[in-house]
Amino acid sequence: MSKTVHFFLNLLFIACSFSAVFSQNPKIKTSLISHSAIDADEFSGYDSFGYWYQIKNNVFSKIKGKEVFEYKNVSLGQITKVDLQNPLKIVLFYEDFNTVVLLDNQLNKITEINFSLNNTPIVASAIGMSTQNQLWIYNALNQQISLFDYLKNEYKTVSTPLIESIKYYQTDFNTFYWIDKKNNWFSCDIFGKTTSLGKVSDFDKIEIINNHQYLYKNANLLYFKDITSTNSNAFSEIEILEKSFDKFCYKDQILSIFTAKEITNYKIVTP
Repeated sequence: MSKTVHFFLNLLFIACSFSAVFSQNPKIKTSLISHSAIDADEFSGYDSFGYWYQIKNNVFSKIKGKEVFEYKNVSLGQITKVDLQNPLKIVLFYEDFNTVVLLDNQLNKITEINFSLNNTPIVASAIGMSTQNQLWIYNALNQQISLFDYLKNEYKTVSTPLIESIKYYQTDFNTFYWIDKKNNWFSCDIFGKTTSLGKVSDFDKIEIINNHQYLYKNANLLYFKDITSTNSNAFSEIEILEKSFDKFCYKDQILSIFTAKEITNYKIVTP
């Protein structure tokens, strides 16, 4: 075989390898549903009743048309995390004060939990609503995922200590998902079963759909990824109008894009 042929074969091999690693599926089309003007520092999400939730000047609001509910608690500092899984029992996490506030559907306070007062030492750095009057907690003191029954004031550890620090986390009633600083993706269920779900793409923002699909933002482009795809390296860009945006939310095939001035809602069907 001549050196020239050998050289071009090597080039072809490298090109094919590069293409396999960075392969991309056809773009995912979206259908524009609505634009809504917004005056907020952060868009927190929306519920199935048509309300959206936002934070402005550390005031948490629930809005639909002219109907507005508000909650503020200046003594607890900045709101770190909002959990809207149960619109009748909304979770606000104030990490600086190691405290959670539960709100009803009119944003009246149901209860306030200061973990620093608990008999078991807890420094919460991740919080989410779980099942049966329980909260997910990642306790930074022992680096373990736990469940806390806020009615019985009972705390139980469900995971072994995490090896790497958490870069991103997301919860549903039955599962605590997290991505560590090396982009490794894991889940832990309420019984403590921990599963490695693979490695995620580099991201600026990310939202987990389920245990094998996620959306992520990278360099102001939005992508969909399914790790069970035949080509595990493949991803699909999602077509949106915005050239830059602050946050996105996905729920029930509705994709919401939040900028400093408005929320845009798209209908999207993921593969």
